[in-house]
Amino acid sequence: MNTRAELSTFADPQLTFATIPSGISIPYVDIGSGEPLLFVHGSLCDYRFWDPQINALSSDFRCIAPSLSHYWPAADAAIQSDFTIENHVAELADFIVELGPAPVHVIGHSRGAAVAFMLAHNCPHLVKTLTLADPAGPLQLDQTGQASLPAAVIALRSKVADLIESGNVLDGLEMFVDSVSVPGSWRKSPERFRRMAIDNAKTLPLQFREELPAYSYGASLGIVSRTLLIDGQHSPHMYRNNVAKLAEWIGLAERETISGASHGMNVAKPAAFNRAIRSFIQSQNLELSLV
Repeated sequence: MNTRAELSTFADPQLTFATIPSGISIPYVDIGSGEPLLFVHGSLCDYRFWDPQINALSSDFRCIAPSLSHYWPAADAAIQSDFTIENHVAELADFIVELGPAPVHVIGHSRGAAVAFMLAHNCPHLVKTLTLADPAGPLQLDQTGQASLPAAVIALRSKVADLIESGNVLDGLEMFVDSVSVPGSWRKSPERFRRMAIDNAKTLPLQFREELPAYSYGASLGIVSRTLLIDGQHSPHMYRNNVAKLAEWIGLAERETISGASHGMNVAKPAAFNRAIRSFIQSQNLELSLV
């Protein structure tokens, strides 16, 4: 069931809610027509993160951007499910079925790329193509080693969570954003991004309590859709390492590096990011037309 938002809190007149079988009401924007692109946001973000893509690509595509449960603008809603990547994957699958556009071109960023990866692995019939931008999560390089985040990353996240839960939200956000991009990124961020991050700050401690599944060779074999892997030229090594390894492991994968950009490449360099998405999807369609 879809309903148009009427509360003044939700300033975006395009905002709609879809109620999925679990009872969760998912806020989303759905703009344009044509082949459906589904955008999956990452940490501290919501559907607003994808404005630079929706504004440009909705002229040729149907652009759908939901906010996952626990995120703004429904952050304070009575949500029964736990904050886990498994629950987000399940609700996203139900969301696609509820809207009815499957299969869709799925584009995920950071933690959202991890959600998108699992969605493509678990529900390949829902995913036409997959785009992973700076995918977050640990790498499992062999079948015996236990994959986990570096100890320094775990320690920093613990400190960030402590700052946010003690009320030092801005200090915690600055520490986290600078750690996943480059030092000074928070202070240089547009006001719209900072507002979005503040609106979603309470999700970080929840996120840090979960353990993202590791990317492995075995799991990558389950990705059967064509895949575009995007990283920023200056993205932290953990993201670039993930992109490089997934480019080796996923059978139908190609890689695009956004020059001059770091982790938030779709916001910092939207024209280059959008060109990469458009070219990738058009090349997929050309291949299908020649079959």
